[in-house]
Amino acid sequence: MSSSGLDAAVEALVAGLVVAVPTDTVYGLAVDPRRTGAVERVFAVKQRPEQFALPVLIADPSELADLADVTRVADRLTGRYWPGPLTLVLSRRPGLGFELGGDGRTIGVRCPDNTLVRELLRRTGPLAVTSANLHGESPLHTADAVRERFGARVGVVLDGGRCDGRPSTVVSLTDEGLQSLREGVVDFAELEALAAAGS
Repeated sequence: MSSSGLDAAVEALVAGLVVAVPTDTVYGLAVDPRRTGAVERVFAVKQRPEQFALPVLIADPSELADLADVTRVADRLTGRYWPGPLTLVLSRRPGLGFELGGDGRTIGVRCPDNTLVRELLRRTGPLAVTSANLHGESPLHTADAVRERFGARVGVVLDGGRCDGRPSTVVSLTDEGLQSLREGVVDFAELEALAAAGS
C-alpha cells in the first residue's frame, strides 16, 4: 500500500467517514471516535445495534493504559499475545470521551499484528473498528469483497491483500475475573492457564 493510500484513509477518518482496513484476522470497518457522528455512521453502515459497543484498535500495547484500567492479568496477557488476535474488555479510564455504544463502563481493546493498519493507527491514534460485514453475517476477507458489499458507504478501502484469519478471541477482565465473550484464534484455556500462573 502506497503512502497515498494511507493519506487518503487518514483524510477520510478525519472527515468522520468509515474506512475499511485489513487486520491480522479479517477486514474491519474503522472510524475515528473523536469525530462527531463517526461512531453513529459505522453503526448505521454495519446495521449493528448500539448496545453492542465497538472495540478499539491501538498501534502499540503501551497505549492501552490511556484507555483502560490495566490489571496485572491484562498486562500478562498482552505481554504474551499482543500484537495479535486477542481483544480485552476492561474497565474504561475515567473521563475517556469516546462514545462507542454499550453501557460506557468498559472498553474492548486490541493491538493487531498487521503492519499496514498499525501504521494507520500511528497516524490517527486509536480507532473504533468492527469486522467488515453486516451485523450477523460472516466477516469479509478481501478488499474487493468489502467494496462489493458496502460500495460508497465506505469512504476508503485500504487494500492489504487477503486476510485469512478467524476473528479475534474476546475476553472480559473486570470484577468477575477472566470470562470468555467470543471464541477466536487464541484458545481460552491457554488464557486461563496464563492468568492463573501469576495468581
